[in-house]
Amino acid sequence: MKFPKSTFMYWQKHFDRENPDQEIEDEMLKIREKHKHYGCLRMTKELRNRGFLVNKKKVQRLIRKLGIEVRSFTRKSRRYYSYRGKVGTIAKNRIHRRFYTNICHQKITTDTTELKYFEPDKFGTIREKKLYLDPFLDMYNSEIISYRISEKPNALAIMKALDEAIQVTEDCIYRRTFHSDQGWAYQMKAYNYKLKEHKIFQSMSRKGTCLDNSIMENFFSLLKQEIYHGREYHSFEELKQAIDDYIQYYNHERMKGKLNWQSPVQFREAALKVA
Repeated sequence: MKFPKSTFMYWQKHFDRENPDQEIEDEMLKIREKHKHYGCLRMTKELRNRGFLVNKKKVQRLIRKLGIEVRSFTRKSRRYYSYRGKVGTIAKNRIHRRFYTNICHQKITTDTTELKYFEPDKFGTIREKKLYLDPFLDMYNSEIISYRISEKPNALAIMKALDEAIQVTEDCIYRRTFHSDQGWAYQMKAYNYKLKEHKIFQSMSRKGTCLDNSIMENFFSLLKQEIYHGREYHSFEELKQAIDDYIQYYNHERMKGKLNWQSPVQFREAALKVA
């Protein structure tokens, strides 16, 4: 074989040796079943939460060995554009990219995103159709506090989500601020009046400046990377159920580094206990 005797003796001793990382590998496979998009950092933190003292490099090596790398999919498509010019009242930008707040339910942001699915028509031809998601997100812990899903961009869905968000955030002792872009729905008189009725400040991003609402764009990016890109949905109900399940998982189980490796709900509840 033309290799050193020491090499032969080394592997002879190691062939029948038990795998010292077997327990960790088994736990990693269990974690991957539940958290399909956890990369090295989240996997390491989750293992530590479960009582395994491991470092990042070891987890990286075991991820490669087990073949459970996270593969991100991207798909460039036309972004949903809700701006139709000035059709109502434009509010000034009160947030100015100051997304951080240590007060729960004080700063809320919203936006609308478009997702596509494919469904056969009555003639059996596969047609592309669209679904619209309207969430409201708390900047304190990035939690989705309310949302609506509809087949068309409509004011009714946004107003229902707004009503729920106002109700959820009523416990805030400070005056609230609701931020959005300059989409037609957020310029509506009904939307403006509802905020004024509850003494809530309205804030809007500058025209064509998505970074003014980057915290909401980040949520849309996570959702699309983890359940949308790289997959095809074949009915409105199927895609809606996937979004419902993801928001439940995102709020209650998906840890975030900026939240001290807790989920949004865990972070909020832990803060309440301390208070």
